[in-house]
Amino acid sequence: MTITQDTDVLIDPAVFAGKIYLDGEWVAGEGGQIDSIAPATGEVLAAVGMAGPGDVARAAASAAAAQKEWAAMPHPARAAVLRKAGMLWEQYADEVGSWNVREVGAIPPLAGFALHVTAAECYEASALPSAPKGAVLSSEEPRLSMTEQVPVGVVGVISPFNVPLILGIRAVAPALALGNAVLLKPDPRTVITGGVSFVRIFEEAGLPKGLLQLVPGGADVGQAMIEDPRVRVIAFTGSTRAGRIVGEQAGRNLKRAHLELGGNSAFIIRHDADIDQAVNLATWGSFLHQGQICMTVGRHIVHESVFDEYVDKLAAKAESMHVGDPAAGQVHLGPLIDEVQRDRVHALVMDAVAGGAELRAGGTYEDLFYRPTVLANTPADAPAYCEEVFGPVASVVKFSTDEEAVALASATDYGLSLGIVTKDALAGWDLAQQIPTGIVHINDQTVNDEANTPFGGTGASGTGSRHGGVQANIDAFTETRWITMRREPGQYPL
Repeated sequence: MTITQDTDVLIDPAVFAGKIYLDGEWVAGEGGQIDSIAPATGEVLAAVGMAGPGDVARAAASAAAAQKEWAAMPHPARAAVLRKAGMLWEQYADEVGSWNVREVGAIPPLAGFALHVTAAECYEASALPSAPKGAVLSSEEPRLSMTEQVPVGVVGVISPFNVPLILGIRAVAPALALGNAVLLKPDPRTVITGGVSFVRIFEEAGLPKGLLQLVPGGADVGQAMIEDPRVRVIAFTGSTRAGRIVGEQAGRNLKRAHLELGGNSAFIIRHDADIDQAVNLATWGSFLHQGQICMTVGRHIVHESVFDEYVDKLAAKAESMHVGDPAAGQVHLGPLIDEVQRDRVHALVMDAVAGGAELRAGGTYEDLFYRPTVLANTPADAPAYCEEVFGPVASVVKFSTDEEAVALASATDYGLSLGIVTKDALAGWDLAQQIPTGIVHINDQTVNDEANTPFGGTGASGTGSRHGGVQANIDAFTETRWITMRREPGQYPL
């Protein structure tokens, strides 16, 4: 992907500067405005508006009113909007990708991949309006008994900073396609990529006003979304800590919360693995996007017979990688999102070293650029090993038997993704059957995504809900109604 600006500009700061998007208009929000800052340079990219609880109430009322007419539209009309949105993501890929590189700190290949998946999510969603949404049931009575999947009404989408395009669109697109309206709350640090671009794409695609409302803000805005009775489903992607709060609040308000949370993925290297291939996979799995991906490989579990070779080669690879501003030239890693995240990552690394881990590469930073880091023989109780780091840190431990590998991989509250490298794929499958995760990749690393696959985790990585795939999306963003019909009214003994 080239970082160029299209002459036909989609995202014009003069239009949205300091504003939120309500009822199809850019307006001032209750929360004022903040600057969108490029983490690589500190440059102010644009002012973005912040919403408040009152804005959420207004957005929810407008969305609820617009949703009824949208849901009643013939399914080809809704499908056409989603197809057009997919084409527009492709048309404006360079422009949106440029914002992704500058505002998020993504390297251009990742920005390009994010645009590919975002367009694909819209194309996949365009098939949902015509998908079967019900079943004919058997009945003891002389009647027609069936189910119908109906839109929930208004969906609240809370998306994070790290991959704001993919992690927003995978809820926004299917929710709209299935006849719902959406309130979108992107992370305040990435409002342009994760919010403004969505509004502009769907405006150009012909989405009627009121169906997509942009309400960036802090925790008070998220709480207002969860508490508003017109918002029936919350789709949240973020940390496990924040997800527990969202889930608790949603439960109190008797509404569904689809939670895609953190991870600390295990990557098992068996004795028969090709180590050069394994290190290639590990480099991508641990260091892509500076490790700021929920599926990132956090725990490298390596057979003792190949442990030293693996650590040596992974450390050498880490030392050879270029870290810098992804908008200025070709680099392997860009910046972490902010100083808070950088300082947390560094504290975890230093704590692990103090606890006995061997620092084989990295462990240093300049500004927000953290070097890819390799820790060998990290203590099992070190937070850099047992918690989600969300930085470019690979902790490597050894095992002697498959049983021990299973025990090490399973010794976590998380259960998002798992990677296994082995020449015996069936042996890898046997291992995977014993390790609870929502995603398994045998002879691949843990960071994979496709628009048509059900994505989600177990344990502290989620509540069992899934994004992606026809059935998972229908389950997520519709309600099930039971319907019966008789030729004549039934007769009852009372």
